[in-house]
Amino acid sequence: MTGFLSRDAIFAANDYKVEVVDVPEWGGQVKVKGLTGRERDEFEAGMFVRRGREMVRDTANLRARLVVLCCLDEAGNPLFQREDVKALGEKSGAALDRIYEKAAMLSGIMENDLEDKIEDFGEAPGSSSSTGSARNSDGAKKSSSASSAPPS
Repeated sequence: MTGFLSRDAIFAANDYKVEVVDVPEWGGQVKVKGLTGRERDEFEAGMFVRRGREMVRDTANLRARLVVLCCLDEAGNPLFQREDVKALGEKSGAALDRIYEKAAMLSGIMENDLEDKIEDFGEAPGSSSSTGSARNSDGAKKSSSASSAPPS
């Protein structure tokens, strides 16, 4: 490290990462890029939908959604369009997972990041609202299903 960065240095930095992933199931390779900060926020926000008064997780086609955002053609242009998510979700799970893992790594997305986002928004669909991952005023998780009686 050379010291503190200026605004201009940050905006001039080439922090766009691209790697090639072998996809033998499809007979070739794809370029995979990391998400920008804005793209990552949109991807994570898209993991939740409002159902009535509750926000619930929507992980349907999660891998395909990230792959669509991160795959590039040889020239570096987006390989897929958002409307390709459903069809891409019907392709090999092993291939999608391999590309998803690379895209997540390049984007700084870790599995526990996604789990934390899900917990922050509340419970999974179908869960009872009387138990779960409520938080104390200090932000620590508490379980409302635990007994409030002191241990014997």
